[in-house]
Amino acid sequence: MLLHEAVERRLEAQDQRYTPMRRLLVEALAASGRPLTVPEILDRAPGLPQSSAYRNVTALIDAGVVRRVATADDHWRVELAEEISGHHHHLVCGTCGRVEDVPPSTTLEHTLGETARLVAARTGFVVNEHRLDLVGVCAVCDAGMAPTESDYHS
Repeated sequence: MLLHEAVERRLEAQDQRYTPMRRLLVEALAASGRPLTVPEILDRAPGLPQSSAYRNVTALIDAGVVRRVATADDHWRVELAEEISGHHHHLVCGTCGRVEDVPPSTTLEHTLGETARLVAARTGFVVNEHRLDLVGVCAVCDAGMAPTESDYHS
């Protein structure tokens, strides 16, 4: 299913419309290759008014199109829901807050699946999905340089 069709269906299920402003948000997130802050979305979608950006991001979160990503800094970031963008994991810089998507490997997914199965068997907890965030220091911060916006473009 195409990206915009999937988004439109999720919004319609919540009695919401897929407006041109929401489309700009979705396109900015889809093109980014990583979770973005709202100011970063605004940089990538100059036609999007700031006054509606937060409201539209919230509507997309409520509809399950977008999800918040936990980070190591004070700024929350959002990305397209995995059901729309595909399963992946994250590298999170504990210094600058940068978050990068990491595609899953067969070996990693097998190991995580086996670990989840063992934890579930031991605790009785039912695992429905998993998320893996590896927290460390990005190459820019490790080199002692202040990150710039161009460091975050894929």
